[in-house]
Amino acid sequence: MARINESYRKLRAGYLFPEIGRRLRAHEAAHPGARVIRLGIGDVVLPLAAAVVSALRAAADEMGTPQGFRGYGPEQGYDFLIDAIRENDFAARGVALERDEIFVSDGSKCDTGNIQEIFGAECRIAVPDPVYPVYVDTSVMAGRSGAAGDDGRFAGLCYLEANEANGFVPDPPSERADVAFLCTPNNPTGAAATREQLARWVAWARATDAVILFDAAYEGYVKDPALPRSIYEVDGAKECAIEFRSFSKRAGFTGLRCAYTVVPKALTGSTAAGERASLNALWLRRQTTKFNGVSYPVQRAAAAVYSREGLAQTAEQISFYMENARLLREELGAAGFTLFGGVHAPYVWMRTPRGMGSWEFFDRLLAEANVAGTPGAGFGPAGEGYLRLSAFSTRENVAEAIERIRKAFAS
Repeated sequence: MARINESYRKLRAGYLFPEIGRRLRAHEAAHPGARVIRLGIGDVVLPLAAAVVSALRAAADEMGTPQGFRGYGPEQGYDFLIDAIRENDFAARGVALERDEIFVSDGSKCDTGNIQEIFGAECRIAVPDPVYPVYVDTSVMAGRSGAAGDDGRFAGLCYLEANEANGFVPDPPSERADVAFLCTPNNPTGAAATREQLARWVAWARATDAVILFDAAYEGYVKDPALPRSIYEVDGAKECAIEFRSFSKRAGFTGLRCAYTVVPKALTGSTAAGERASLNALWLRRQTTKFNGVSYPVQRAAAAVYSREGLAQTAEQISFYMENARLLREELGAAGFTLFGGVHAPYVWMRTPRGMGSWEFFDRLLAEANVAGTPGAGFGPAGEGYLRLSAFSTRENVAEAIERIRKAFAS
């Protein structure tokens, strides 16, 4: 008998974004003439930078020649991309990494879910609340939780509430946790942790022999040079943290798929016998067994992000999205809404008006303004009473969405 993985049945009926899509389709079917402005799912809208397209085209042409063709590449990534990552993302911030500490992949979403495979089933997972749903859902899928309670939280997981009082950056857990997800700049709240806050997390992890899974997918949006972009800018972090980075939002690679994960060789976990084991070696074993690497043309395109032209062009794209975020934050704020984020991340975290629930406000916004956001409750119980607005849209759509929201919810 082929028994299913019962842990999947603990999850809600659908992942957050497919549920949003279902409601959008139903609304559009009922209102065929309506033009819905989608500020929900965080997909980019600007075309790939010219330097990226040029590199992608050249690499594809190269693959069409006998001397330039490549078959299977190294599962960890080509040296030309890894060296560009080391120099630009880390050495420039005072962090030294070795080549074999970087693993190129097809997405941080995959990596943050798959990384759990190298940890024991008895490890307790800590997650900020609210946060990117993949952390919770993949923990449940892996059998690390009990059933969800009436409050939506799964038994066995350690939830760390991020709220207005703590600036949406929770402190490390006071109870036992073996592995902790930490997303900064945060999706969905847009909050970015300070160096002092990250230092507290590193101190906690080292004191408790825990591992931090540090998701820095939005580091390219940090404006303040004093804010850390990598957890490895904090002393001791290489002994307790794995970092995830992505080209999806920093360079528009949502349709190309390229990211990377850093697993320092100084980072170890404990065996059942109490011996220390290299997490870098375990992740290498996992990747070489289950992953055949990112295609050569895509890695050439990713390397072009670090060229002089690529850095300038992708920085211009980030500035465009952040201007959208500023408009949403300032103009809706002037209209009487309470908003957070939108300074170091492309997301604006809006408190729902008039005490409405997250899904209630989502439905009202869709029905009365033909604007779609993302209900905060979909990111965790502590997200109830908020809505996430994405800056990934055209300037025209953002301006029109602001005007529609003002008219529909005028004080």
